[in-house]
Amino acid sequence: MTFQQLATLRAVVESGSFQGAARSLNKTHPSVITAIKNLELYLGFNLINRHTYRATLTREGQEFYQKCRHLLDGMKDLESHARQIAAGDEVELNIVIGDVTPPELALPVIKSFSHTHPNTQINLLFENIGGPNERLLTGAADIIVHHIEKMDRRYEYDDLTTVQLIPVAAPGFIASPLDGDLSYDDMAAYTQCIVRDTSKDREQQNYHVLEKAARITVGDQHTKKQVILMGLGWGHMPSFLIETELENGDLVSLSGPRIPNHSVDIVVARRANESVGNVAQKLWEAFQTGSA
Repeated sequence: MTFQQLATLRAVVESGSFQGAARSLNKTHPSVITAIKNLELYLGFNLINRHTYRATLTREGQEFYQKCRHLLDGMKDLESHARQIAAGDEVELNIVIGDVTPPELALPVIKSFSHTHPNTQINLLFENIGGPNERLLTGAADIIVHHIEKMDRRYEYDDLTTVQLIPVAAPGFIASPLDGDLSYDDMAAYTQCIVRDTSKDREQQNYHVLEKAARITVGDQHTKKQVILMGLGWGHMPSFLIETELENGDLVSLSGPRIPNHSVDIVVARRANESVGNVAQKLWEAFQTGSA
């Protein structure tokens, strides 16, 4: 049994005749008949009804053809995959989005890019604090959308936006008057909610964490928000996640001269001075322009 025989069977079924299959395959009519006969001899049963006007499948032929179609489709995908490799196009890319990155900054670009490059598998990961940086610098990610140390020469980056991190709590969580004069020493008496750093081998980074305060550690910013809304703790939250809650009074800002808001620059970053394939370069350019 050969791939050519299976392709010939598909052509006969799709065209409804041996003559039509011959035309679509650019072969002679007798060669198509011979290919199907040889396949039937090999299988031990008839595939095509020859007593009808159109060439139709027998019952056994229908069962066999269902598997045959899957195999032929798989071969088509494999050929496309091979062409992509030969052209130097990546078949898989790993993108990491950081925990304080607005999703609308990255997801529309990734969606558009996936539509224009359907043969490249996009692995989209979400990591916290030092996790994105670790994945990028160890080669586990091709691109990250997160904040970085801009003086680190290992990164090539392009600025995307700035995110404010605002210290917030539920109304009534803080006993002291919210007069803008709170200090971190005042907050040491209250439970702080923090997000777990997902980096493994790098030195763990804890931003704005009070060492002597009780704390609740969670896995992501959305859970942290819910913990704070329930009055179980306070913490710094990215502004894009809490704008509505601040406006309607479900959360109150604790910021002031001694507990300021903090700004982080969100960038798209990749490893510096490293050659990349065609698809990775196009993805990088898509992030820079905001479209694929």
